[in-house]
Amino acid sequence: MTIMFGGDYNPEQWPPSVWAEDMKLMVEAGVSLVSVGIFSWASVEPRPGEYDFGWFDQVMDNLADHGIGACLATMTASPPPWLSRLHPEILPVRADGTKLWPGARQHYCPSSPVYREHARRLAEQVAGRYAAHPALRLWHIGNEYGCHVRQCYCEVSAADFRRWLRERYGDIDALNRAWSTAFWSQRYDDWEEINPPRTTPTFVNPAHRLDFERFSDDAILACYLLERDAVRRHSPEVPVTTNFTGLVHKPIDSFRWAAEQDVASLDSYPDPYDPRAHVDAAFAYDLVRSARSGRPWMLMENAPSAVNWRPRNAPKPPGTMRLWCWQAVAQGADAVMFFQWRQAAGGAEKFHSAMVPHGGPDTRTHREIRALGAELAAVPELAGTRVRADVAILHDWDSWRAVEGDAHPAPIDLLDAHRAHYAPLFDSHVTCDVVPPTADLSAYRLVVVPNLYLMPGDVGARLTRYVEEGGHLLVSFFSGIVDESERVHPGAYPAPLRDVLGLRVEEFWPLDEPTRIDLGGERHEAAIWSEWIDLEGAQPIATFTEGPLSGRPAVTRHAYGDGIAWYLATRPAPTAMRRLLDRARADADVNPVLPGLPSGVQAVVRRGSEHRYLFLLNHGTEPASVPLPEPATDLLGDPSRPVHTVDLAPRAVAVLRHPRD
Repeated sequence: MTIMFGGDYNPEQWPPSVWAEDMKLMVEAGVSLVSVGIFSWASVEPRPGEYDFGWFDQVMDNLADHGIGACLATMTASPPPWLSRLHPEILPVRADGTKLWPGARQHYCPSSPVYREHARRLAEQVAGRYAAHPALRLWHIGNEYGCHVRQCYCEVSAADFRRWLRERYGDIDALNRAWSTAFWSQRYDDWEEINPPRTTPTFVNPAHRLDFERFSDDAILACYLLERDAVRRHSPEVPVTTNFTGLVHKPIDSFRWAAEQDVASLDSYPDPYDPRAHVDAAFAYDLVRSARSGRPWMLMENAPSAVNWRPRNAPKPPGTMRLWCWQAVAQGADAVMFFQWRQAAGGAEKFHSAMVPHGGPDTRTHREIRALGAELAAVPELAGTRVRADVAILHDWDSWRAVEGDAHPAPIDLLDAHRAHYAPLFDSHVTCDVVPPTADLSAYRLVVVPNLYLMPGDVGARLTRYVEEGGHLLVSFFSGIVDESERVHPGAYPAPLRDVLGLRVEEFWPLDEPTRIDLGGERHEAAIWSEWIDLEGAQPIATFTEGPLSGRPAVTRHAYGDGIAWYLATRPAPTAMRRLLDRARADADVNPVLPGLPSGVQAVVRRGSEHRYLFLLNHGTEPASVPLPEPATDLLGDPSRPVHTVDLAPRAVAVLRHPRD
């Protein structure tokens, strides 16, 4: 095994005369894997049912001849123009009725049986032709599902939505109860009366909207499964993947999707203008690793330098690309890939950086690529090692979709909530997993729940049992409010967690401007939210000092069974949040990877059968010196002499090998 290295390869953009140079440069750069064929549909099927694979055969043979593996796509990510010309009914429609036309990509309705059949047929053709090819390493199904078309509101989708609802509820009365249709005279008497939640005069029924988001995820997943099953029929032993997008992608439930893959993959594009971009990236890496129960994952795409789609597209300063790629490896990636190999001469992404820029191989970016390729190739022992965490952060797609709905006491940005809870742990050098509420939590010493607004009753019971059996739980406001049908749990808020938290919430008091809290005799700002809490066993840790809630609890701690449950009725400022999480960590006996690390230095450990590997990454702007508790072998430096102290320049990386503890 080794850490795979490469990127998206799109030879159809270039004449065959360039392909020989591509192979030469890939070998020199240490490329071991390329994603190929992602946007090749129009080139291999120029007319319906007429296939031209001759040129692609040569591409695959070139890769095999040079020892480069293929992450071979099913080629369905962007339908060819002839498909929408012959079948305009495949085109997606927005909630307001606007039809989305060809000219970009992903211009298809996920529920369209016509699109699905053409995509399945192409996947069968690709798999049948290349299943035994020596270059094939794994299958890349579709590409960035749900990136541009998250939901489709056309009549085809409407019919599919009704089918989905019939399967979910069985009869119309069950749907009416779940959707609370007695409100606003919305009772349905026939399935045909139900449409997607298109543009309406005012708020859409929240349960209707939530079910449509669930359905839309299922509709896109059905497209993936259709193609995945097609390639597995020809090559059941070849692993399959598809690439998740962004920090976390709301339309696609990565936990559900990862269960249908052999390897989880992520596209990650931190913004060089953002000094904390690496923290958001770290959260996403922890989530994608956790989605496959800690197994190594693939960084399927990142940018060698600038992207093209932000309002201002900053290049990565020297050393940043290397630092951020090693960050992914530190957090469990066994592959580092880029978009794309050769920078496009035309099209919408021609100013997106590439491994081979417009200026060719004699450029800063390509020199950094080659150096990184050599480094990754020199540490094959890292492949297959695992990251272990003592802390879990709970994330749930249904709750995310529901909490950001309409007509709530105040808007809540769930990713912002995750940042507020994750960043203090990251800055404390504590490794986290990001898991669903249904995960087995018994191995975690501390479980953090930023905002779990939608909470089925069994989840509340599981969290209660977790604390009762000795776990430590920290929950933030507006959690445990509604069930899976967006119906408020009976009883005082938060009904499923009331016993374990030792309190009741009488009223929500959202904040239009920051307030102040008293935490251990210190005054700190708090924002976004506050609540009128009545204590039922919990002890106040912080109190509000201003406004109508002055003197009332803002943060509580409750000993329950053998464990501890914390509750935050507001969003403390970062310094106060750090103090609270540090105390919760101390209660739970959760320690940093290394004590006393300088600010800006990230530390992560991967463990193998014989060794553990300490990664130190300096995201700061100042040099840092890190004394080691025991001597180690420097895998990126001189492995012949033990290292006792690591000196890190800004953007520097060290990988240190220790015996397995």
